[in-house]
Amino acid sequence: MTRDNLIVGVDIGTSKIAVCVGTMNEGVMHIVGVASVNHNGLRKGVVTDIEETVSALSHALEEAERMAGSSLAHAYIGVSGNHIETMPAKGVVAVSKPNGEIDASDVARVIDAAKTVALPQNRELIHVFPHHFVVDGHEDVRDPIGMNGIRLEVEALIISSSASALRNLIKTVDQAGLEIDGVIFAPLATAKAITTKSQRETGVVVIDLGAGSTNMAVFEEGELLHAASLPIGSKHITNDIAIGLRKNLDVAEAIKLKYGSCIPENIRETETINLSVLDPAEDEKVSRRHVAEIIEARISEIFQMVKEELQRIGKDGLLPAGAVFTGAGASLEDLCEQARKQLRLPAELGFPTAQMSGMIDKIDNPIYATSVGLVLWGMDEGQGATPRTLLDFGKLGGVLDRFRGILRNFTN
Repeated sequence: MTRDNLIVGVDIGTSKIAVCVGTMNEGVMHIVGVASVNHNGLRKGVVTDIEETVSALSHALEEAERMAGSSLAHAYIGVSGNHIETMPAKGVVAVSKPNGEIDASDVARVIDAAKTVALPQNRELIHVFPHHFVVDGHEDVRDPIGMNGIRLEVEALIISSSASALRNLIKTVDQAGLEIDGVIFAPLATAKAITTKSQRETGVVVIDLGAGSTNMAVFEEGELLHAASLPIGSKHITNDIAIGLRKNLDVAEAIKLKYGSCIPENIRETETINLSVLDPAEDEKVSRRHVAEIIEARISEIFQMVKEELQRIGKDGLLPAGAVFTGAGASLEDLCEQARKQLRLPAELGFPTAQMSGMIDKIDNPIYATSVGLVLWGMDEGQGATPRTLLDFGKLGGVLDRFRGILRNFTN
């Protein structure tokens, strides 16, 4: 196995770096290496300590390399956090051919026109998602190539990042010795891993409860409808427990992971937590229901923010495939039950849905959802089924191939 045949996904989160390494085996993703390392180099998705993050990334890569039996040279990188923003965009061009037949160059020009949306100097464009095209006033055209017209328009969704945040992330990856195949908004890669084509067609929201932020992506009819990054994550729950119980963060995190629940009513009033089990220096017992009340307050706040995002796009309670959860906070007890109550949607934990082989037992954990999804994106690119999120990256082949790939978004 040579390193050029390997596809690597790197998810650099606020508290953890996860790496997944895969290769193609008769059309099936074969997992050959995984690794995760805790770190404190990011805050809400933004690199605040390059040296710390480079060190953690290097350790994760070394572990993954040992498993894969090969060095790793390049990777797809996931990006998320409060610095990510989405906005609608529109492009308009005149059809170039005298006979009015629309070709791939017209499509490329109209998408480029949508990219010229006036972003501030401190913003960097990550993705352009064409939703539909308009040919001479005829709307909802999915593939205009070969049609005749004078005027071609596109309605698109723009995803952008803080320029400084993105540059520092790229610098971190570069210093760890990796070339970047592509930068992808992490919830899109996550959705690729943990939702099915049917769910994305029917209507689903993917919610990644990260440590520093909660990222969400809404899909309908196979397209990305909306995306957002919310400024609260599972670390805030830990902080709340630490403050509420007057304990240090390590003890609070342990309480959350082992005894946390999102629904106080599901906990007996008499049930207590013996803190000495978590830390020999502690001799106190605390009410488990009180801990659940602290957690419920913060989870309810997060779900209210999710609900408001869904209301903005007219999808509150109207996604038949419901909510699929992943990320550091997804393992909280009763999370899905609370989501069903508050969001009025079906809810479930997300696990990889694609057919895979190799070390599949090691990726059956929410912390690897994004890195697995990044590998799947890389597989699609290698097969020529270029997803929308790869539209702006290098090594994508001809314009026509790129556009045909756009139309197959999230179909694998």
